[in-house]
Amino acid sequence: MATTKPRLSSFSRNLSAVSSSQNPGVKCGPNGTMFVSSGIADLDKILGGGFPLGSLVMVMEDAEAPHHMLLLRNFMSQGLVHGQPLLYASPSKDPRGFLGTLPSPASLKHDKSRDRESEQEKGLRIAWQYKKYMGENQPNFDSHRDNKQDYCNEFDLRKPLERHYFTRQRVNCVGIQDSKNLAALQEHCASFLAQHQRNDGSSALAGRIAIQSLCAPQCEHSNMEWEMLSFIKSLKGMVLSSNAVVVITFLPSLLSLSSTKRWQHMADTLLSVAAIPDEDKELAKLLSGYQDMVGLLNVHKVARLNTQVPLILEATTFSIKLQKRRFLVLECLNQAPVDGSSGSSYGTSGSFSGSSKAGTLDF
Repeated sequence: MATTKPRLSSFSRNLSAVSSSQNPGVKCGPNGTMFVSSGIADLDKILGGGFPLGSLVMVMEDAEAPHHMLLLRNFMSQGLVHGQPLLYASPSKDPRGFLGTLPSPASLKHDKSRDRESEQEKGLRIAWQYKKYMGENQPNFDSHRDNKQDYCNEFDLRKPLERHYFTRQRVNCVGIQDSKNLAALQEHCASFLAQHQRNDGSSALAGRIAIQSLCAPQCEHSNMEWEMLSFIKSLKGMVLSSNAVVVITFLPSLLSLSSTKRWQHMADTLLSVAAIPDEDKELAKLLSGYQDMVGLLNVHKVARLNTQVPLILEATTFSIKLQKRRFLVLECLNQAPVDGSSGSSYGTSGSFSGSSKAGTLDF
């Protein structure tokens, strides 16, 4: 009697090729969704775990500040630390030179010192009359920090990534400045994703594709809006059935309004970065920790694969800060209190969310 193949629903995916134990840097989330880290622990928590495998992430740039490069560097560095293959496309003349600007993982000494500072800061924020009730009985969400570091590292922006990370796996850098069209880039992406197919029965490493400034004016294809849209549609279709994540950055002001809306619609996860005006006294009065902010991150859309339940965020706008001028952190925007104390990082609170609100809803 012939064995029948189990039927998969429209909301199920064949995840036999992916195993978090066999595939470093990949973890399982709700509904069988597999995630890779964005390289920023706070962003992973905001998005519900990170970037889902098979998803297209788009980041809208700001013409006044290259804050999108911070996200791109951490995303690429995290993949290289995990030994995941990387395809990087850039409009610069020397794309491989960009690898020298990638940040390095922080040492274990720095991680432990940050843990102690987080515990001290959290202890000071708890009122003394409630400390005896919450101090010992409160669940410790940081007890598995060593395991989390295996998934998401803290990156020191002052220290470049060591060379041995580039030799452990194949890193392919592609220049798109002199290309007349996107055919060559599409071939590179198709070849890369063909090696990371989800349904081939293998346990291949998760791959990462990073495309910087797709519609940059120095590229010859920058005026071919329909061709760029067709490329994104094709790329999204290919990555959907793969063990890979694609991150594309673009400047919306270089596109027509209709093309911008189409690009945004194609994204599974849509983010945007914005610069903060220098010495804005009115904004400084409204926001706590204004002097430490380097930019703003807006979350417009969060990928929801294998489910129709939307992810409800406590906030959609976060401040980008450099802790100790080295580590990239995200914080909820808080109105400045009377005493002028600043808010806490999205990842330093004892709950899953780092905002001042409770992580659960009480009915």
